[in-house]
Amino acid sequence: MPGQDLFSFAILRGGPSVRRVIDRYTLPEMSAIWTDQRKYEIWLEIETLACEAQAEIGVIPKEDAQTIRAKGRFELGEILEIEKRTNHDVIAFLENVASYVGPACRWMHQGMTSSDVLDTTLAVQMAQASDILLKDLRDLREVLARRAREFKHTPMIGRSHGIHAEPITFGLKLALMYDEFGRALERMEQLQPRIRVGKLSGAVGTHAHLDPRVESAVCERLGLKAATLSTQVIQRDRHAEFQTVLAVIASSVDRWATEFRHLQRTEVLEVEEYFSAGQKGSSAMPHKRNPITGEKLSGLARLIRGNAMAALENVPLWHERDISHSSVERVIMPDSTILLNYMLVLLRKLVDRLLVYPENMERNLRITKGLYFSQTILLKLTERGMERKAAYEAVQSAAMKTWQGAVSLQENLAAEPQIAALLTRAEIDKLCSLDIHFQHVDATFRQLGL
Repeated sequence: MPGQDLFSFAILRGGPSVRRVIDRYTLPEMSAIWTDQRKYEIWLEIETLACEAQAEIGVIPKEDAQTIRAKGRFELGEILEIEKRTNHDVIAFLENVASYVGPACRWMHQGMTSSDVLDTTLAVQMAQASDILLKDLRDLREVLARRAREFKHTPMIGRSHGIHAEPITFGLKLALMYDEFGRALERMEQLQPRIRVGKLSGAVGTHAHLDPRVESAVCERLGLKAATLSTQVIQRDRHAEFQTVLAVIASSVDRWATEFRHLQRTEVLEVEEYFSAGQKGSSAMPHKRNPITGEKLSGLARLIRGNAMAALENVPLWHERDISHSSVERVIMPDSTILLNYMLVLLRKLVDRLLVYPENMERNLRITKGLYFSQTILLKLTERGMERKAAYEAVQSAAMKTWQGAVSLQENLAAEPQIAALLTRAEIDKLCSLDIHFQHVDATFRQLGL
């Protein structure tokens, strides 16, 4: 909102839950990027750099550019008051700066349009926000690497459709998470050059009243690349890609928050969120220890995915521009970056302090009485010459008896005549070994650099 601190607006719009988030984990570096103070600082720098670049090529007097650099300043409250009259934030800003600069201000905004300032500023803000998110991802992966190595050989049951499948290790699960956030890191790194793009090309992007050399000089000094071609605005596919990458990363956070929530269910209880002394889980039930962090992360991911859809809707603007994207971006840019920053910090803390219960993993492995060895036996039977359909049905017969009875799969396998004809009980027992499932764990870790 013009004249209003966007970070405060995001908090107020989010209601009490977002305020609690900010109160508990202050994120000053990310939030500062989106304040009106920081926005106007970038605006002033762009206007000043443009004047300096024009002075360098002889368009305006050098002494006036020096005066603008020396005297250029603004006052937030004054801008807000002027904006009440002008109903235009850039004009209000320019009027306020002019009151401090004096006659040399006539050169400010020379040949420029509002979007030259707004879009170039947004590019700076997105670049700075992405730098913070990159650091968050690296910090998260550092914790994941350590905990993956810690549980590298800790057996647990792997599940498909929520049903016991075959054994894995908890270290492999965390290594998978490490790998996924490695792709998140790659996406953000690959995205950066496409969002570090500014423009100072005038009302419809033709440089009619501003030399292209000015655009190049200003962008270079801001750490940006000048757009090869623009209209009055930088095309919104860049911003949509930024938001969709944030949404994909948020969805990865959601995926793992959901995983840990499932593993914390009372009937499973293989891992659990850290529960501090004095913490309360329920206003009604004193015994409760709920996965509130994971639930919070899953909920916030929905907001960021919704913001990505809004960014995609911003891509089809009318002709050389309309203003329908602007109000949307004033909300979704600070919201999504601040929330994802918070989510990545929170997920890192969740993983770092995650309570892991190997004894429960072992208990859950025993629940199905060895059913997870069924494929090993199936493959050995086909190796010994049995037709696959017959082998499958023989092993399935033993497996169904195991599901319904009290004895192990090994015993039921040995009692199947077709199986017993090809495998001795000693061979069956040897095949029913976790070692078969974990023989490539070390190689997988090496491949991931763990």
